[in-house]
Amino acid sequence: MDRCQLIERSIIKKYRKTIWNPFIGALKNYRMIAPGDKIAVCISGGKDSMLLAKCLQELQRHGSEVPFELEYIVMDPGYRPENRQRIVDNAALLSLPIHLFDSPIFSVVEKQGKPSCYLCARMRRGYLYKQAHDLGCNKIALGHHFDDVIETTLMSMLYGGEMRTMMPKLHSTNFAGMELIRPLYLVRERDIQAWARYNDISFLRCACTVTDCDSEDGGSKRAEVKTLLAHLRRVNPQIDHNIFHSAESVNLETVLGYRKGEHAISFLDEYDHQ
Repeated sequence: MDRCQLIERSIIKKYRKTIWNPFIGALKNYRMIAPGDKIAVCISGGKDSMLLAKCLQELQRHGSEVPFELEYIVMDPGYRPENRQRIVDNAALLSLPIHLFDSPIFSVVEKQGKPSCYLCARMRRGYLYKQAHDLGCNKIALGHHFDDVIETTLMSMLYGGEMRTMMPKLHSTNFAGMELIRPLYLVRERDIQAWARYNDISFLRCACTVTDCDSEDGGSKRAEVKTLLAHLRRVNPQIDHNIFHSAESVNLETVLGYRKGEHAISFLDEYDHQ
C-alpha cells in the first residue's frame, strides 16, 4: 500500500473505535446524510477538516448505505503562500480533489482597524455557502468535533449568559434548501490529534494573517474555556460527557425560562396554574 492507503486504513482499523465509529454514529443518530445529497466538504487545511474529508470519502467509497456525492472545497481568505501550498500538498497526499478558490476576507477584516474573529467567521460561512451552492450542493460539512461542542456550550453559559450548544446540523437562513452538517460531532479532538501524529502529517494550525496567532485559539475566550475544562477533567473525568448530556436532558420544569423562536417563556407563566 502507498502512504495514502495506509492513512486511509488507519482510520478504519487503528482508529476505528475512537474516530470511525463515532463518525458513523453521529451520521446515523442525527440523520445527516440522505439519498441523493451532494455535500460540499469545507477544508480549512487543519487536522479536523482534512480528517472529515477522508472519513466522508471512505464512507462514499466503501461503507455508505445511501448514494451521495462529494465536493471538496478550499477557500483561501488570504493565506501566506507557504500555508496555501501546505494545503495543496496535503490534499494531494490524501488524494482529495479540491476546488480551491480565493476570497478577500483577511484584507477586509484587517481594514476594520482591529481583529474580528466573529466578522471573519461570518464572512467565511457566506463564501463557503455561495461556493457550495454554485457547485450544486445541498449541504456543507464542517469539521467541528466533540470538544468544540463542549467548549461552545460552556462558553455560552459563562460569557453569553444563556444555555445553548453547537447543533449537529442546521438549516441555512440565507440559502434556501442548504443545510450545514457536522459529521465529527462525537469525535474527540485528542483522537484527531493522535491520528495526525500517527500518520506524521503536518496540518495548518492558525494561518490567520490578521491576528498572527501562534496557536489555534490565539488567547481567546475559547482558550480560557479549554484551560478550565482541562482542570475540571482532572477533578472529574466525566465532565465532558456531563456537559454534553445536560444539553440533551434539559428539564423545563426546573429552569427559570427559555426561548422558542421569538417567544420567551417564563416559569411564572404556568406557576399559578399548577
